[in-house]
Amino acid sequence: MSFNYLSAIVFLPMVGAIVIALLPGKSAGSIKRVALVFTIIPFILSLVVFALFNKSSGAAGLIQFSEKVSWIPAINAFYHLGVDGLNLPFVVLTAFLGFLVILVSWHIDLRPKEYFAWLLLLEGSILGVFAALDLLLFFLFWEIEVIPMYFLISIWGAGRREYSAIKYVIYTLFGSAMMLAGILSLYFTTGSLSMIDLANTGLAPYRAVIPAAAMFSLLLTGFAVKLPVFPVHTWLPDAHTDAPTAVSVMLAGALLKMGGYGMLRIVVGIFPDVAQRYGTVLVIFAVFTILYGAAVTLRQTDIKKLIAYSSVSHMGFVLLGIFALSQVSVTGAVLQMVSHGFIAGLLFAVAGLVMHNSHERDLSKLGGLARQIPFITVIFTLGGLGGLGLPGTSGFAAEFLVFIGSFSSNAVPGLQVGTILAVLGVVVGAGYVLWMIQRAFYGPVMEKFDGTEDAHAVDKIYMVLLVAAMLLIGIYPAILTDIIKVAVLPILR
Repeated sequence: MSFNYLSAIVFLPMVGAIVIALLPGKSAGSIKRVALVFTIIPFILSLVVFALFNKSSGAAGLIQFSEKVSWIPAINAFYHLGVDGLNLPFVVLTAFLGFLVILVSWHIDLRPKEYFAWLLLLEGSILGVFAALDLLLFFLFWEIEVIPMYFLISIWGAGRREYSAIKYVIYTLFGSAMMLAGILSLYFTTGSLSMIDLANTGLAPYRAVIPAAAMFSLLLTGFAVKLPVFPVHTWLPDAHTDAPTAVSVMLAGALLKMGGYGMLRIVVGIFPDVAQRYGTVLVIFAVFTILYGAAVTLRQTDIKKLIAYSSVSHMGFVLLGIFALSQVSVTGAVLQMVSHGFIAGLLFAVAGLVMHNSHERDLSKLGGLARQIPFITVIFTLGGLGGLGLPGTSGFAAEFLVFIGSFSSNAVPGLQVGTILAVLGVVVGAGYVLWMIQRAFYGPVMEKFDGTEDAHAVDKIYMVLLVAAMLLIGIYPAILTDIIKVAVLPILR
């Protein structure tokens, strides 16, 4: 392609951040409009890439829209971007959410120049992680996102925002240190930083500097922190609870997926034999993450913390699908990540609106809001039904593929038992979702919420778009599964 679509998609939000930082004056309206322009253009370009992407079975698993330029010749590092059926859905998802979080942030008036600049830098760094095919470039983008996340939580957050921001940084840097050690071990063993070359050749032709299992464990730990997996998950509920709404949307919708994507592209892609060897252990972690997350969710009364713990449980389904190591289960895991991006993004956005309009976040003090805010109630209910996996929503399509693929897989011993136990997480999930909806929106009408504002026009735009995406994937999942299943097959082979 003559036009570098991926570079434009990745760097336009970063350029927008610089433009906003240099804007004279402090007009919040102008800053928001500039941010909107620099996020809607990458989203449109991502849709163009998706439309032009060759979706045939012979091409969807190959790298397309490749941009490869020598970057640091001394260490054989390249500026290499590209997409296949595995990372293209995440690029589109992140660009979509990057555009929507500007609308979610439309009411922000505290230091708007800094806020929107950090928000755009966050989007660009996550897009870079999903588009990069060189391990050093991948790691660079991975580290950049820590900076905007820290400032967005610590300045514009609520509650114990400084504590939550520092906790996020500590966990992330721990995971990054493990990942960097794994990347360096790979480089010293192979002399290559190319994800594609390493996945194609494996480690067999090389004399390993350290055992493959050790490299596998280092990389896996880094990605497990970000997904997150029990017991390195505790940063997530704090970060979600205290982050501003738009950051929670981006965190749940796109940032967590960096962990699952890294596991597939790098951990399983480069170490498939080690992944199979330790598959049973990882399936146990997956099942425990599902059940633990669901059980703890039942005990939450803070509406954002409840959604945060439900995300921990749902990411357990991703881990189960990945390490069941079948084409169907891995396809379901990728679809689950995309689906969760829409559903969790919707729930956090609407929960933030409920908190902003009612000035209350404790479920024990909410109730009867359906009478005052009917539009918000309908949208939140739809998001909750997607979260519990109602047929016709993306949540059902993704979880169904994960369960079918895991139960029928023979790649890892004990999968059938693990799958049956994991299904209990869906049952518990239905309980906490329905309880949350009933407690917040139904029951006796409370006079103290009289006059609570319903969604405004801008709010309705991002709500409807997220619901539409959730239903589109639920009704016609083949729009993504047809390219995902082709892309994961070479990894599993």
